[in-house]
Amino acid sequence: MKAKQEKQKKRTSLMKKLFAEETNRTLIQFFRYCFVGGGATVVDWGISTVLFFFVFGQRYAIAANVLSFVAGLLVNYFLSTFWIFRNSKMQSRMAEFLAFAAIGVVGLLITAGVTKFSEVLLGDLTSAYQILGKIAATAIAFFWNFFARKYLIFQKKDSSAS
Repeated sequence: MKAKQEKQKKRTSLMKKLFAEETNRTLIQFFRYCFVGGGATVVDWGISTVLFFFVFGQRYAIAANVLSFVAGLLVNYFLSTFWIFRNSKMQSRMAEFLAFAAIGVVGLLITAGVTKFSEVLLGDLTSAYQILGKIAATAIAFFWNFFARKYLIFQKKDSSAS
């Protein structure tokens, strides 16, 4: 009975570390960022789909994608700052958000570049290779976004500097 309670205690402790406690451990932050990035992607793609098919149509696809990107960025920012990264280097929230957004735009450009490169290298837009390119582009941008945000914006403040 005692072994079972001990096992349950360890599981509860692990769940707290993974989901609840404040942490600066990169692996735990990355684990959480998978959820946040996934949620932001669902928001981005969902809004884009609704705007494209039901509001704007093909004529305004760029507007639909810009608006959905901004919505996904906002979701990512708020979830990231409240759940993953709590120690900002930035003095103001506005500067923090602008830096966060700039990193996201670079991630978007990475996605566009890798997707275009895969199209040129592997095949046209109708081929299955385009999907592989999109998957690779998404993974590269995901890692860029996480590590750039962690180390450029949210790295733990140096306590000796204050």
